[in-house]
Amino acid sequence: MKKFPSKYKCIRQNEYSIGEYAIVPIRYEDRLDIMKWRNEQIYHLRQNGQLTPDDQDRYFDGVVSKLFEDHQPNQLLFSYLERGHCIGYGGLVHINWVDRNAEISFIMDTSLEDQYFRKHWQNYLRLIEKVASHQLGLYKIYTYAFDLRQELYSAIESVGFEREATLRNHCLYEGIFKDVVIHSKFCQSINFRRASKDDVKITFEWANDVLTRRNSFSSEVISFDEHKQWWYNKMIDENANYFICEENGIPAGLVRFDKASESPNLIIGVTLAPSHRGRGLAEKFLKLVCKEGLEETKDIIHAYIKESNLPSIRAFEKAGFELVEETEINGVVSRKYQLNKNEE
Repeated sequence: MKKFPSKYKCIRQNEYSIGEYAIVPIRYEDRLDIMKWRNEQIYHLRQNGQLTPDDQDRYFDGVVSKLFEDHQPNQLLFSYLERGHCIGYGGLVHINWVDRNAEISFIMDTSLEDQYFRKHWQNYLRLIEKVASHQLGLYKIYTYAFDLRQELYSAIESVGFEREATLRNHCLYEGIFKDVVIHSKFCQSINFRRASKDDVKITFEWANDVLTRRNSFSSEVISFDEHKQWWYNKMIDENANYFICEENGIPAGLVRFDKASESPNLIIGVTLAPSHRGRGLAEKFLKLVCKEGLEETKDIIHAYIKESNLPSIRAFEKAGFELVEETEINGVVSRKYQLNKNEE
């Protein structure tokens, strides 16, 4: 067997698995099985004619091998394995690195379609989504299917894909024009970590954003030296718990907790990176960090929000906070919200 690359340089993790099933970077040894399945299932593929072994060798040597070295390839292909044996293949194709989206392709061993079609599509979609979100940071993935296999739609919809569009009479099949159906999913990996001194610069940028300053109870512009001193003090303050929230591995916001001076309760605040506003992330960050970041505490959590800050009010209400009272802070009409962890 000729030497063939085994790892894509553009991703850190090249293999993902669910139980006995896995996807690995496409293997040269699987090329003839893949050719056989494509020829058998040509009716639903964008393939002009029957492939030959020479065609497949040229494709792997001239096209596929180069994908492994490219830092922004137009496609990433994977062998789909059951206990190490290839039973399908597919990938992320037509990757748009600017708009962060890609089409999903997949075919399985033809002999498995009748009994195991749904199972393998579900497994494969869950696996390839991890590559798309965790490794490539894609925002949207979609399928593009000739309207020939109704069983496909329920399989992909069962793992969160939604029917987005139908291209009417878009492909010619056996002399008849057929529709093309597009299903899509917004893939999003959200997590958080403890903030550290290393986050001083990015949190300074977020804090000094015009909208952030406008919604703060102290609206003056902050100097970097002021922010640095304050941030470093918070990092060693036992009464402060600060978390950096990330979307697809990219820092996207800050959720902060401080002990209230007059009670054992916590005061929460959230700041979003300007580039991540308008997509409901504040609500998701609040829910996640309140549930998991402070898993041990049973304290009541309070939030104080300017009455004019409607996006923040909506985010806290959607995250389960309840309005306690209207109040004034620094002469500004504000709202006090509360989340009782004992009632979660």
